[in-house]
Amino acid sequence: MRILVVNAGSSSLKLRLLGPGDVVDASWDALPAELPDADVVVHRFVHGGKQFHSAVVIDDFIESALHALIPLAPLHQPKSLEALAEVHKRLPDAVQVACFDTAFHTTLSEPAATYALPREWIAKYGLRRYGFHGLSHAWASHRAAELVAGARRIVTCQLGAGVSLCAVRDGVSVDTTMGFTPLEGLVMATRSGDVDPGLLMWLSTREPDLADVLEHRSGLAGLAGSGDMRVLLGRTDHDALLAIEVYLHRLRKGIAAMAASLGGIDVLVFTGGVGENSAEIRQRTIDGLEFLGLGIDTAANAGPMGDTDVSRAGASARTLVIAAREDLEMARQVHLLLGR
Repeated sequence: MRILVVNAGSSSLKLRLLGPGDVVDASWDALPAELPDADVVVHRFVHGGKQFHSAVVIDDFIESALHALIPLAPLHQPKSLEALAEVHKRLPDAVQVACFDTAFHTTLSEPAATYALPREWIAKYGLRRYGFHGLSHAWASHRAAELVAGARRIVTCQLGAGVSLCAVRDGVSVDTTMGFTPLEGLVMATRSGDVDPGLLMWLSTREPDLADVLEHRSGLAGLAGSGDMRVLLGRTDHDALLAIEVYLHRLRKGIAAMAASLGGIDVLVFTGGVGENSAEIRQRTIDGLEFLGLGIDTAANAGPMGDTDVSRAGASARTLVIAAREDLEMARQVHLLLGR
């Protein structure tokens, strides 16, 4: 079965063709003039709302439901729908499937998913902690369970431009750091992460562009002028040093919180651009978490990365670096959905 993976972001479109055994045949950064033959086209949708708990075959009813979710993801959902329409027009005989970044987190318990807001608001607006990066967290936790026999309590760290954590017990998401929107949680490249709501109300009367600033001009970029961790790690000025320390402080605190949700930790996973490529960020993160039984081997951590165990000998919890492969997770979900 040949699967074409379509990943439409707010400003980009990436495609990858997977063949038998999910071996990568080819990839593109934009929609080519002619699409390759595929039996299935699987589309990544950032938001599945409350109704989509797993991958689904797209028909007219499903497509209408996806359009109805645009208000929850106004930057991403329209782009994914545009890609769906164009690809379906060019490959009308292929099965079209939707996978969702929020679906992995639909297993959150009611206490973990509920905001302490008026019940009537929650009912009226469908308020809950949806969580995001679910495809990445699902793949990373699935691979971790394959690599570490008997691991039940896994914390996955998706560290890229967007940053989020997930607490996974027996393959099921039980807690995560992002919420109703991807703004909640940790410090990111350009997003603020958690900010006191009272401060935001105070700022809203003074800063008319508050929403844009929180999304695009905060986080590392707001503190140090760049959201690129590689750039910041190469600088020695106060702003860069402080930005990294703020990032690490929130990251360590978040990992400890995820471990608390699990009642302990068996495996910690680093994935995403920063998680996979920055030995320094991994080292400095783990150095502050030894009380959880984590320890990192400096030599292994500095070596080439793939799906790699970088744990220090004797550590009671393992530390892994796992390559982010949303495409393979989407393909895995297609196989489960279609039974082939």
